[in-house]
Amino acid sequence: MSNHIAAKKGEIAKTVLLPGDPLRARFIAETFLEDVKCYNEIRGMYGFTGRYKGAEVSVQGTGMGMPSMGIYSWELMESYDVQNLIRVGTAGGFGDEVKLRDVIFAMSASTNSNYTDAFKLPGKLSPTASFKLFNEAVKAAERLEIPFKAGSVLSEDTFYNPYGEPEKWAKMGVLAAEMECAALYSNAAFHGKDALCILTVSNHIIRGEETTAEERERSFTDMMK
Repeated sequence: MSNHIAAKKGEIAKTVLLPGDPLRARFIAETFLEDVKCYNEIRGMYGFTGRYKGAEVSVQGTGMGMPSMGIYSWELMESYDVQNLIRVGTAGGFGDEVKLRDVIFAMSASTNSNYTDAFKLPGKLSPTASFKLFNEAVKAAERLEIPFKAGSVLSEDTFYNPYGEPEKWAKMGVLAAEMECAALYSNAAFHGKDALCILTVSNHIIRGEETTAEERERSFTDMMK
């Protein structure tokens, strides 16, 4: 086991879905997977492995924010050699074209965090999705006839920001804000792994529209598929 994950070697699949909410992890496992085994309950951050249409898949909750995503994604790559890490989370919309429940594929992650400074680069990293996973997600969405938007998102360090300026980000084409993607993409780049963030718009920051906590936990199934 690693510091925060109780699984033994071989109990976690090479492909892992990463919802922030551990209850969403349990919902995904119970709804979509067969032969499910719970391999982690440390800190209430549930992790499960099962099979989806014959393929082994794991689901691991990550908590909120880049430090928490940084811990879980790092340990999955470093201690369990996970190859494909797919965040399935929520985001707050920015642009006029973004609507509640829209599915977004994050091609890149801008950020106001200092997370990437830990890698001691001689400049600013622009963390991006794996093209392999992005391409597969696009093909799957088209096959399932699930509409989606693709573009840049903003990974923020704060959920409540009284001095945020979402209109400026929207003007630059940023579709939505969330809190984990830049850390996941940076860790994946460092480890040479494949990562993708698939997000559902749970609220619109500029228009003030929102969904409920129960909807966020149980009804955003398009991104899970």
